[in-house]
Amino acid sequence: MRIAILQCDSVLDKFQKDFGNYPQMIIDLLTSVEDKLEVEFFNVQKGKYPEYIDDWDLFITTGSKASVNDNEVWIKVLIAFIQQLDVAQKKLIGICFGHQAIAIARGGSVEKSDKGWGIGISSNRILTQPDWMNTQNSCLNIIVSHQDQITLLPKGTKVIAESDFCPYFMVQWDEHMLSVQGHPEWSKSYSETLINDRRSIISGKRIEEALASLEKTPHNHEFAQWIMDFAKRSIL
Repeated sequence: MRIAILQCDSVLDKFQKDFGNYPQMIIDLLTSVEDKLEVEFFNVQKGKYPEYIDDWDLFITTGSKASVNDNEVWIKVLIAFIQQLDVAQKKLIGICFGHQAIAIARGGSVEKSDKGWGIGISSNRILTQPDWMNTQNSCLNIIVSHQDQITLLPKGTKVIAESDFCPYFMVQWDEHMLSVQGHPEWSKSYSETLINDRRSIISGKRIEEALASLEKTPHNHEFAQWIMDFAKRSIL
């Protein structure tokens, strides 16, 4: 399987020695369940994209500290590229920022939540189980780090998982796109490092709640398998 990772941000330089960069996190996630992968990443912040979309079986967006509502040229170009993938019915996985970018590309809305920061491990109710999604769980635990949330979904969507904090946490868009507000590629240690680094901008109470939530086990491995199963599934 040929996978194109659309890199929308980089890990802060001071943390890259310990945690690497976002594309490698995604590669490590996927190779934990599938070893026959050909992966290349494209830094879309610098205008880098695959030349021919049909050369790739699956596209994945990374997260970003940017907001999809920022008036940045690279974000507008990314959204137009997602629309191109959508028309061609190419398989796309959206992670965090990418989850929100798909919503904008499809005519939905994204806003900064009045509930504040989502950080730590988010526990979400699984509402439905599509045929590609093999799980015995009723709850999805995924690491999160966001302020923006999808507030309006367009037609052709199926909400797979939700929480009171984030009603549109995991979404399937028709038969070819899947996205999640969380970070299945992140480790608990990376999340803890970022949480502590943001003590100056996030309330102490929210920080302590987030750190306590890291006692849970994130379902990263299971989510990685879902990505591969969804990618291999034939479009109806």
